[in-house]
Amino acid sequence: MLSILVDRIKKNKMNRIKEVLEQKGIKQIWLAEQLGKSYNMVHSYAQNKRQPSLEDLYKIAKILNVEINELLVSIKELN
Repeated sequence: MLSILVDRIKKNKMNRIKEVLEQKGIKQIWLAEQLGKSYNMVHSYAQNKRQPSLEDLYKIAKILNVEINELLVSIKELN
């Protein structure tokens, strides 16, 4: 069962960073500057090619003034 979930996670997006940025009208380059990361790194987060560390996820939530759960895709959406 766990391996099935892991496979689905790999195929699906895990974060909603791109959607939240779009909702707030914020550019990825601005978030990268605020976060102290390269544009390429933030872009890879937004495209779900990489996932931010838990620490960076909290920083992103604080910068965007949202709750951390707003940046994550729920388990129910992965099923």
